[in-house]
Amino acid sequence: MQGKIIKGIGGFYYVHTEGAGVYECRAKGIFRKDRKKPLVGDDVEITVLDQEKMVGNVEALLPRKNELIRPAAANVDQALVVFAAASPKPNLNLLDRFLISMEQQQIPVAICFNKSDLVSEQEMQEFGRVYENCGCQVLFISVARREGLDEIEDLITGKTTVVAGPSGVGKSSLTNYLQPKAEMEVGEVSKKIDRGRHTTRHTELIWVKERTYFLDTPGFSSLYLQNLKPEELPAYFPEFAAFEGDCRFQGCMHISEPDCGVKQALAEGKIPACRYENYLLLEEELKHQRRY
Repeated sequence: MQGKIIKGIGGFYYVHTEGAGVYECRAKGIFRKDRKKPLVGDDVEITVLDQEKMVGNVEALLPRKNELIRPAAANVDQALVVFAAASPKPNLNLLDRFLISMEQQQIPVAICFNKSDLVSEQEMQEFGRVYENCGCQVLFISVARREGLDEIEDLITGKTTVVAGPSGVGKSSLTNYLQPKAEMEVGEVSKKIDRGRHTTRHTELIWVKERTYFLDTPGFSSLYLQNLKPEELPAYFPEFAAFEGDCRFQGCMHISEPDCGVKQALAEGKIPACRYENYLLLEEELKHQRRY
């Protein structure tokens, strides 16, 4: 039987099979021998040991399409990064870090601002303007008012989506809307492994409908960029690309160089100031990392 690993804790792997439910499985010793570690999102073959108790063994890992490092997961199609438009005020520096992290792992990203009912139309347009040229789809929703959620459903259908963002932005509310049984199903798994009520401490794949899963990840309040050189940073700001041909120097870092097309575009309001300010902060941080 084939299925997908939706959660792994303490040596147990919970494998969802279309139409048959979730089996609690152990991975065979051959994986340890081959130094292969099953990941959430892995497609696997299992043998059922006890149909009544829904217990089995993972026999084989099927080929991976990709593998994420942060969060550790396999076969991910896209990321949905959720921030609140207000309460709490969005930390755009943190958002930019996440966009870079996903781009490093070649995962397409959609940005979702929840709690759109708490801000004006003008404020929403400003958020949209900041990110309109960064290569991401930008969505505005209100889970509380059930506004914009059809777009989210369309976005995730037929895909495995990483859902990430800081705590308090409404990820759990969005999860419960997309899959009302999620809390119940997670609660049942928790009883098996003697855990308390559900809080997202582990990477967890939630089945929404046929071939549609999303990865519920723990809320984060900080994110440090890794394996990135300062001179590589401009490539992660796609809105710079249209103006880099106007820079006098090839390899311009768009900071102190004269005749810089990016800084000229910034002065003319063609590049959002907050994105450029975050670029400067990140460039300084990456320089500091290399020095020490």
